[in-house]
Amino acid sequence: MSGEPLTWGQRAIWAAIERTAPDDRYFNFGRVLAVPRSIRPLGVADVRRAVGLLTDRHQALRTTIGPGPVQIVGESAEPVVGIVHAARGEEAAVAAELQARMGSSAFDYGDERPLRVGVVICEGTVSHVVLVFCHMAADGLGAEIAVRDLRLLLLRGTVGGPPPAQPAELARWQNSAEGLRLARAADEYWEREFSRIPVSMFPAPVAELPGPPIWRALLTSRAAAMAAQRLAVLHGATTGAVLLAASAAMVGRVTGQELCAMLPIVGNRFRADTRNAVTTLSQEGLFVCDVTAERFDDLLRAARPAALRAYRHAYHDPAGRAAATARASAARGAEVQPYCCYNDMRFAEPPPRDWEPGEIHAALGSSTLTWPISQDRLNCRFCVHITGEGAGLGISVTADTRYLPKAGMESWLRGLEDLLVETAARAAARKVHAG
Repeated sequence: MSGEPLTWGQRAIWAAIERTAPDDRYFNFGRVLAVPRSIRPLGVADVRRAVGLLTDRHQALRTTIGPGPVQIVGESAEPVVGIVHAARGEEAAVAAELQARMGSSAFDYGDERPLRVGVVICEGTVSHVVLVFCHMAADGLGAEIAVRDLRLLLLRGTVGGPPPAQPAELARWQNSAEGLRLARAADEYWEREFSRIPVSMFPAPVAELPGPPIWRALLTSRAAAMAAQRLAVLHGATTGAVLLAASAAMVGRVTGQELCAMLPIVGNRFRADTRNAVTTLSQEGLFVCDVTAERFDDLLRAARPAALRAYRHAYHDPAGRAAATARASAARGAEVQPYCCYNDMRFAEPPPRDWEPGEIHAALGSSTLTWPISQDRLNCRFCVHITGEGAGLGISVTADTRYLPKAGMESWLRGLEDLLVETAARAAARKVHAG
């Protein structure tokens, strides 16, 4: 069966998968849909029908990867659904356990549909639908669109509006004259910035430790969330901008580098035809910022235009980026690769609030640090993930401990929390003094 070229986003995640295999289950991710109470009691057949309509609407959810690689769109088919039963009150916990189990093995990209479906049955009806996505089919925003559409299909049996753009259509546009012009501008930006950044933020191993080299440390912090909100209010920024700037500052502090280069994951849904598309559009941008400023206010001001440049050029052809990287590396006599990623995985920010410093400091006592995963391979050396955790933030570092040992990972996370909290307190003090 012939196929279509991969999109830029598909090619980017495919390269990451190849570099991470056989630990590429790392890229699986899931969503849990609690069936709304407004929906009549549902059975497994209702879920199968709705998921079938979902995959009819979004071709990415029935697309496999063939040799080349190319994307091969499969015919519509009734989905395979795993079923578990739960007692009343235990449905959410059972759904979370099912999601973890369904995502624990890598997808067979050539033969397996890129969406696994499970249902939780409580007292004879479906309480939760569990979806586990292959990253070749969807990124985080694409998964949110799929869940939204599935909810509508369960509720109404249809999704309104025009059909979304499909991956094959996006690939054709990316290879058009307009797409190639956009790609060339991105290539020029990457090559220009690669000529001046450190060759890597983590250039050399510093330790050789027994056991799996890749670890993740997760700091769950309400204090960090409150401090980021206060700083966002005081600076007229978003918490995302505050956290990116603070993360860059901490990378500079840990590595001793004065110019920080990070690869933020950018959603790339700026075009009208991609807003409702289920596919993987997210790609790395290149954020470059001088982190030597003594005051966080100055760093945040410098970070804003740097972030805009990164976002503008994140929609790029991976082949063109690779060629630009090779040219910059040859000119400098060393491979240029930041190996430093940043992914704010929140889909919405809570309304910013001007918390009092005392409230922020009081919340420090509830912070927790855990080590949820370890594995043998990863396609990066240092990755930051930001998630919403109830009223707080989840800030995790997944790192190669040969380049940043576990003690350094913990120091980075605790240091980030301290930086946010202390900066929020100093900003408050300046505000009172000025008044």
